[in-house]
Amino acid sequence: MSNLQIGVVGIVFALTLIAFRVPIGVALGLVSIVGISQITNISVAWGMVSATPFDFAGTWELTAAPMFLFMGYLCTTTNMTQGLFHAMRLYLARLPGGLAVSSVMASAFFAAASGSSVATSAAMSRIAVPEMLKHNYDKGLATGTVAASGTLGSLIPPSVLLVLYGVYAQVSVGQLFMAGFLPGIISALLYILMIMARVYFNPSLAGHANIRSTRQEKWDAFKDIWPLPLLIGSVLGGIFLGVFSPTEAGAIGTSIAGLIAYTRGSLTLDTLKDAVKSTAVSTASIFIILIGSLFFTRFLALSGVPAAFSDLILGVSTETWWIILAVALIYLVLGMFIDSIGLMLLTLPLILPLVEGADLNLIWFGIIVVKLLEVGLVTPPIGLNVYVIKGALGNSVTLQEVFKGVAWFIVMDLVALLLIVLFPALSLYLPKLML
Repeated sequence: MSNLQIGVVGIVFALTLIAFRVPIGVALGLVSIVGISQITNISVAWGMVSATPFDFAGTWELTAAPMFLFMGYLCTTTNMTQGLFHAMRLYLARLPGGLAVSSVMASAFFAAASGSSVATSAAMSRIAVPEMLKHNYDKGLATGTVAASGTLGSLIPPSVLLVLYGVYAQVSVGQLFMAGFLPGIISALLYILMIMARVYFNPSLAGHANIRSTRQEKWDAFKDIWPLPLLIGSVLGGIFLGVFSPTEAGAIGTSIAGLIAYTRGSLTLDTLKDAVKSTAVSTASIFIILIGSLFFTRFLALSGVPAAFSDLILGVSTETWWIILAVALIYLVLGMFIDSIGLMLLTLPLILPLVEGADLNLIWFGIIVVKLLEVGLVTPPIGLNVYVIKGALGNSVTLQEVFKGVAWFIVMDLVALLLIVLFPALSLYLPKLML
């Protein structure tokens, strides 16, 4: 077989192993070692195995990922996010579908603190969905709202996906954070407008949630959520103003979160241990996938598949719309079966040479990729966030009800994606201010 044929066979084998639930990092690593052995020799393959993990572990920019994960877990274990939904429901209860709107807003804040879509969905499914069901909200609307709103953690900074993309594509993580801010807000606003419109024309969707509150209750609720705006503002403000780098921002954000938790009396040895343990597990799984993807990148580069793939796509048309459409189809199809981090790191070795060859802005393209990954988190048959919701709620809802409720939000995600594609300034305006 030619090198190109070996590369294509390797991709097929990797996807097959992933379909059989072999961990993505392991699947990519095994296929890469065998493939490089066939293209060169076993000595080269083992040399890569011994050198790549060590070189990768020394990447300074990558330390931002565990720092932001630690910050998020620290906020969660110390109950810093506990009052989010309660506060939002008091302030937004008068709006059509007020509880669902509150869930979107609370999820946006939680996502900004945790940087994790799955963590956001898991937390809000236990807080917001039971409250909505208690007030006779439609099950699809209640569960779909939380499942979709959880995906905001992929785009609203600080996002772990944006950190990984920045390191892999060798672009500024700080600029990616700023680029994701407006699209993330726009996505949340589209969700809110859609909820309000649906409930306005069909009030039965929102039951009869007649929630009243006094000014004192609203003030007490605000006092319970002040740490998150302070934390998020400190991290993003420092990055935007150039006071510190994203890597330093992760450490500073973690320190601020720990200090706030200590002053509130919620930082104990047990909560600290839980945060450290969760961070270690998540970081290890992410790093295994990353190392496997680096092996896979080198294997594909030797096979010539990325160059052939670029020639194939650009041979049809070199127009930006065609390249974005081709990439979108790849992500929307594979996103139905593969988790977001694994999918991004599986496809970037193929996609980035294509994007660079077409001279597209890598910051703008990164936001498009992450938005596509958000859609994959709620798209059947996998839809990781949907299964998180189902697992948290048990038999009180069915998968069909959750997927039915999510469908409206997928439409809004596609509208947001179209706006990002048609108006690159939505992603690139704030990063330009940093220069």
